[in-house]
Amino acid sequence: MKAGLWLAMASLIVGWAAVVDAQEATIGQPAPDFALTDTMGQAHTLSGLKGKYVVLEWTNYDCPFVKKHYRTGNMQKLQKKYVEKGVVWLSINSSAPGKQGHYPPEQWNESIKEHSSASTAVLLDPDGKVGKLYGAKTTPHMFVINPEGVLVYKGAIDDKPSFDAETVKTATNYVELALDAAMAGKPVATPETQAYGCSVKY
Repeated sequence: MKAGLWLAMASLIVGWAAVVDAQEATIGQPAPDFALTDTMGQAHTLSGLKGKYVVLEWTNYDCPFVKKHYRTGNMQKLQKKYVEKGVVWLSINSSAPGKQGHYPPEQWNESIKEHSSASTAVLLDPDGKVGKLYGAKTTPHMFVINPEGVLVYKGAIDDKPSFDAETVKTATNYVELALDAAMAGKPVATPETQAYGCSVKY
């Protein structure tokens, strides 16, 4: 009986853990807190950024969809625009060791300069815990968090799911719309969209 009871309890715990793992960051709810180190060795926590708008950008410079936004300067332009307005822009890489897009910090720092990234920092998530916590599925996958720590947007960067650079010119940028609305004290008209890009290399 005891063995059976322990087996039942173990099954419940495993089942509960699976449910927790399946959960994702939810619009209108507090964004999950996390702690990650950037490419310069500096620690960052989401809870330490209360009072600021925060953008999370899942990235992988080897992904053609990410390349589209960096080669055209589209991502850097967005980063610069909102960082200058006080937004904390955190690019996150969740590629596992041995997978596409995983590099040591020194190589990341070279690549950041090469891509002229204007984000606040690039955070490294090699075990994928934070990516899975947020349900990040693609690169890019974008999240916007308001000063109260509530998630107000998640999904695609824009409405052109293509790696054709020309589509940037006519795209509706969902991140820009979300930030502009939220910063003006208005509700975000499109708080959630289907992210597109390369799969995150967990």
